Amino acid sequence: MEKLALGIDIGGTNCEYGLINEKGDIIYENSIKTSFFKESIQFAEHIKNEPIITKYHHQIIGIGIGAPNGNHFTGEIQFAPNLPWEKGIIPIKKIFETILQLPTLLTNDANAAADGEKLFGHGKDLKDFIVITLGTGLGSGIYINNEIIYGAHGMAGELGHIRVIKNGRNCKCGKDGCLETYASSTGIVNSFLEFKNIKYKNSSLYELNSVTAKDIFEHAAKQDEFAKYLVEFTAEILGDALANFSAFSDTEAFILCGGISQSGEEFRLQVQKYFDENLLSIYKNKIKILTSKLHDKNAAILGNGASIFSKFKN
Repeated sequence: MEKLALGIDIGGTNCEYGLINEKGDIIYENSIKTSFFKESIQFAEHIKNEPIITKYHHQIIGIGIGAPNGNHFTGEIQFAPNLPWEKGIIPIKKIFETILQLPTLLTNDANAAADGEKLFGHGKDLKDFIVITLGTGLGSGIYINNEIIYGAHGMAGELGHIRVIKNGRNCKCGKDGCLETYASSTGIVNSFLEFKNIKYKNSSLYELNSVTAKDIFEHAAKQDEFAKYLVEFTAEILGDALANFSAFSDTEAFILCGGISQSGEEFRLQVQKYFDENLLSIYKNKIKILTSKLHDKNAAILGNGASIFSKFKN
């Protein structure tokens, strides 16, 4: 009987989940709005009652969960600013083990994406790389010498909350000027709201009732000057931040995944441009900016599910 793992990615906007086998095939996947549930326990009960999960429950050997501010050591989501569920500490590992009666592992959602990239994407050929997830917020999963870094307290990989602009935009984490308030799907919309009616007043973006990150990239592709400015502004801040982070990690590559990274090759090239301009000379021409190879799949589901197979093999 084929062994399966249940991979779950909890995001600020959507929760995605699926079943994978040991070869990395996703045999089932689904998605639901995070805000559909008021509490985390309701989401766990939804997963339990999903007909396909019920059908294959006897083949599932464990659950791998990726979540913002997910602490691998404690099994808790700790003060995640972008989750609409209960605030503070959510014992998500215990909740899922109680409701689904399956062993559960928790990690940061960006770490899960990095695991997926390591097993099935660009990371297969790299020992040192950093995955940058660009969704509602910005997360980072860090591989050094073929091992993912959790840190002393299980919370490594919060590049999104490094301050890039002093006295900048308010962040849900309680700080101001955090990278994710500028370089994320939310961040680029924030930029639109900040600069509207100040720059390029004839933009076609003003014709929309509400503006999304997708709208901005689509209008930029159509050569709307304001949209092009917003995309470049975002790429400049992200490229500069990654250049600074390189001084700490001396990585082989940054891999952009999710959200706005899927907008096309032009955005990656712009990030690479500003990255190269701000990079310390000793790292010049040594570090690449890549776009995930798994956008036609689900890196987070793959990564979370794969963590279960790795645990049992070890």
